[in-house]
Formats: sequence, C-alpha cells, structure tokens
Amino acid sequence: MRIQPRSIFLIGIAAATSTLIAASAFADAARDPANYVGVKMCGICHKKDESGNQLAKWQAGPHAKAFETLGTPAAKDIAKKLGIDDPQKSGKCLQCHSTAYNFTESVATEKIKPEDGVVCESCHGPGKKYMTKTVMEDRSQAIAAGLIYPANQSCTLCHNDKSPTWKGFDEKAMVEKIAHPDPKVKH
Repeated sequence: MRIQPRSIFLIGIAAATSTLIAASAFADAARDPANYVGVKMCGICHKKDESGNQLAKWQAGPHAKAFETLGTPAAKDIAKKLGIDDPQKSGKCLQCHSTAYNFTESVATEKIKPEDGVVCESCHGPGKKYMTKTVMEDRSQAIAAGLIYPANQSCTLCHNDKSPTWKGFDEKAMVEKIAHPDPKVKH
C-alpha cells in the first residue's frame, strides 16, 4: 500500500497540531497558580551574597516595582485613556504588573500579594515543585520539576504589542539589565 502525498501532508498537520496542543497544555500546567510559593520562600536561598543575592537584585529592579508603577501619574494617564479608573485595581493592568494574577485579569493565587509586583515565579515558573535544595542543585531536575530556564522564555508574556506602552522589546538588553546570576553556576 502506497501512502498518498495528501495523506502525508494531513498526517504532518495532525502531528504538528498535536505537538502544539501538548506544548500549550504543558505551559499551562507549568504555570499552575496552586504551585506558587511567593518571593519570601525564594528569598530564603537567593539572598546570600556568595550565591549572587538575586533577591536584592530583584528588589532594586523594575519588576519589584511593577505594582508601584501603576500608581504613578503617567500610568494613571494611560489608564484613563483606556477607560480604566485605577490601574492598581484593574486586572487588565495587573495581569502583567503582578504575579498574583498569573497573566490573567483576576487574582489567581493568595500566596502572592498584588503589591509584590512581578516576582521570581513570573519568569521562572511556580516554585513549589523545584524549590528544594536537592532539586535546585541539578538544573535538569529543576527544569523537569517546572523551573523555566532560561527565564527569558517568559518575557514576551507581558513585553509585547498588547501593552499600551509598547515601543518594542530588546530582549538581550533587557535580560542584561535585570541579570541576577549565581556566580557558582555555569550558565
């Protein structure tokens, strides 16, 4: 029996569609809000100078201040143009300015307060399944348990043309700006 070219094409389309559906389901499962632990838990291990003090770097950076940014006059002006009364209470804004919203327009987890801004788990994925020291010491095991690495896979969930302040996104420059490597880990 000879397989017709049209059948091969249809089999290819079906395989590609199945792969995309599986990848989408994995991405959704990887960001399950039940698995968030919050920045305080991440900070237990990631605040030591000898391992790069990622907590302090996050606190000094723009993601930690993402919720605060929504309270500025500039943010309020943008919101007003979009028909939003208070950007700090709008799911349309908080879906990207607060990990608590998990990229949706409503609070998805109580483990993170909206005021915490964009915490570690927005970029690295919910930590419950990979946060133990033994798992984190083995990068492949941590990734298998849900660590999103490299974390820049998450950037465009918010840094995209749906943002009212979109002016393009130079991923390489922005990743360098917020870099927080562990000096003991080869990257």
